[in-house]
Amino acid sequence: PGIAISSQGESSVSEGYVYEAINGASNEKLPVLFVFQDNGYGISVPKKDQTARRKVADNFTGFKNLRIIHCNGKDVFDSMNTLEEARRHIEENEEPVIVQANCVRIHSHSNSDAHDLYRDDFELNYVKDYDPLAKYRRLLIRYKRFSDEELIAIEEEMKQEVKKAHKAGMAAPDPSPDSIHDFVIPEPYIPEKYTDGTHNQKGDAKKFIVGLNETLKAEFRHNPDTYIWGQDVAYKEKGGIFNVTKGMQQEFGIERVFNAPIAEDFIMGTANGMSRFNDKIRIVIEGAEFADYFWPAMEAFVETTHEYWRTKGQFSPNITIRLASGGYIGGGLYHSQSIEGSITTFPGVRVVYPSFADDAAGLMRTCMRSRGLNFYMEPKALYNSPKAATPIPDDFEVPFGKARIRREGEDLTIVTYGNTTHMCLEAAGKISEEDGATVEVLDLRSLIPLDMDAVLTSVKKTGKILVVHEDKVFSGFGGEIAAQITDQAFEYLDGPVKRVGSTFTPVGFNRILEGAILPNTEKILTAARDLLEY
Repeated sequence: PGIAISSQGESSVSEGYVYEAINGASNEKLPVLFVFQDNGYGISVPKKDQTARRKVADNFTGFKNLRIIHCNGKDVFDSMNTLEEARRHIEENEEPVIVQANCVRIHSHSNSDAHDLYRDDFELNYVKDYDPLAKYRRLLIRYKRFSDEELIAIEEEMKQEVKKAHKAGMAAPDPSPDSIHDFVIPEPYIPEKYTDGTHNQKGDAKKFIVGLNETLKAEFRHNPDTYIWGQDVAYKEKGGIFNVTKGMQQEFGIERVFNAPIAEDFIMGTANGMSRFNDKIRIVIEGAEFADYFWPAMEAFVETTHEYWRTKGQFSPNITIRLASGGYIGGGLYHSQSIEGSITTFPGVRVVYPSFADDAAGLMRTCMRSRGLNFYMEPKALYNSPKAATPIPDDFEVPFGKARIRREGEDLTIVTYGNTTHMCLEAAGKISEEDGATVEVLDLRSLIPLDMDAVLTSVKKTGKILVVHEDKVFSGFGGEIAAQITDQAFEYLDGPVKRVGSTFTPVGFNRILEGAILPNTEKILTAARDLLEY
């Protein structure tokens, strides 16, 4: 149906994501043409400082299902014939091709680059002699395709066209400063039945993991243009490390549910690319085995966050990134990270973090029906926890940016989400029983957008607030909440805004160390009682 083209300089081959892309394309036999324009420099860094190969494409000679073609990029005809050969090979053999074009760079890399600082006069004069456009012009005249006068006329016509376009661009009105927030992220799906994200469903309680699994399957039935891939998500009876996607490939087939290599940047990047096929597509990816391993995907993730803004709304990456997050399983520093404090610094992405099975289902449904990029944090310690189990309506939906009061109170507000919601509820219960004070527990559910109205309403009601989350206190998301409270409701406060979270350390493997590092009910109790006595 078509060919995807990646045009890049030879220096880009030093990047890990290039290897991930070529490995993925060759493994899946994708119709991709990779064009390496080799001019010998990465700004000022010569090729010899980047790779041991004289021709960077030769780094990929061992790849199966991949053809490599070299051409003289200084010659228009050789370049044209090579690209035609590459196109034909991709169509006939259904596999990717790398074209390495040997080029020259006549000018500096950019206006800020002075190439005479690292290139001598001999080289600069040499590359000018190999200007492909000048050579092409001479050949057109030599072989009597055009006369010199005809080419001059064409060049003058093009100059006038460029001048006209430039003049129109310069005459265009300046953008309004008020427009900076336009196209940051598309409008989300708005639930109509469960407008506040609550329900009165009775019956058997379902585990958090069951709520996720059933909702994923229901949404796949609802929208045939829904896909999921990631590490370990689809092999026999296995459905991810924690079996959240168990049974999905059996029901929906390998075309819609399939494994991905252990290449997080590739997983994120392919989701971005496939979203471009049509706007009906909804993609769910298990971005990494654990949130701790999402960091290699950050290059593609950051690019994806600003796609809607960069294209002025012409393209929306309709992707939900699922990540098993947090600690409390003895996983140590490689299986315990809470990364929302970092992710929430990026505009262009919604971030949700449920703590109960019904909200897990409702937020997943809203994510999968919304346009735009969603970051879905799954507290893995709650997957099978009885504390998180609830009845779940079949069609339950939770709007973005809608917090939920888990327990009402008059003397203190605790704002929380994820794993620590259950600890806060336990602490609030103990305070009620032992101290006679009432504590309001507000479960944010959604971090971006943030239901600051609900937070401020509760603060004005109780006058005291404790912000609790599993992430580190230092630079954690709670700092943003605290700052907004002091900015918007300072006169309502009867004490300082306090925070409870992890220490500013990695998470230890030893359970004693894990307990000292992560927040728990006792730490929350101590902080809450200190505030109540203030």
